[in-house]
Amino acid sequence: MYGARDMPYGGRAVTRSARKPRSSTRPIGAGSKLPGRGADSAALEPLADEIFELTTLSWRARTRARTRGHSKGAVDLAETEFLSLDLLAKKEPRTVGEIQRAIGVLPAQMSRVVRSLEAKHGKPLIDCSINPADKRRIDVRRSEAGVKAHAAYRTTRLMATVAILAELTQKDRNEFMRLLRLIRGHLAKQLS
Repeated sequence: MYGARDMPYGGRAVTRSARKPRSSTRPIGAGSKLPGRGADSAALEPLADEIFELTTLSWRARTRARTRGHSKGAVDLAETEFLSLDLLAKKEPRTVGEIQRAIGVLPAQMSRVVRSLEAKHGKPLIDCSINPADKRRIDVRRSEAGVKAHAAYRTTRLMATVAILAELTQKDRNEFMRLLRLIRGHLAKQLS
């Protein structure tokens, strides 16, 4: 269902009880330095640890929502599957290679993603065809089921985010969004 890059802890299904407890007073890596700017890096490690904990909470919430969604017949998507559909929502068709490079997976992993999207719950979420200009390339488009699955997944994620943002005051939401936009800009630069 998920590849190693889709799951936390390198693809191993690890429960909280199976992980070593982390000391709240010890920064991540205990003695190891994260790449950074010397002394600043040591001060940033506890902050990074807190952000990572938020990420793991988010994974747990998604897993819980995914489990509930199965009972309602919802289509379950791995992150790489959603990223592929999301790229196609922005521009179709795309070649398999374009999608693979954009989401940053290896060719063998992309093959698994394509196979999975072609057979998701018996309904193909993508349609593949040979590129008429270059017979070596495969063009990919979302099927009708793929359009619906992408929209449903996105809507579910957005509703969860709206619920979290609703807990913040308007002032806190404004500050959070200001910082989020700065971080998004830095990430966009790293990915381009």
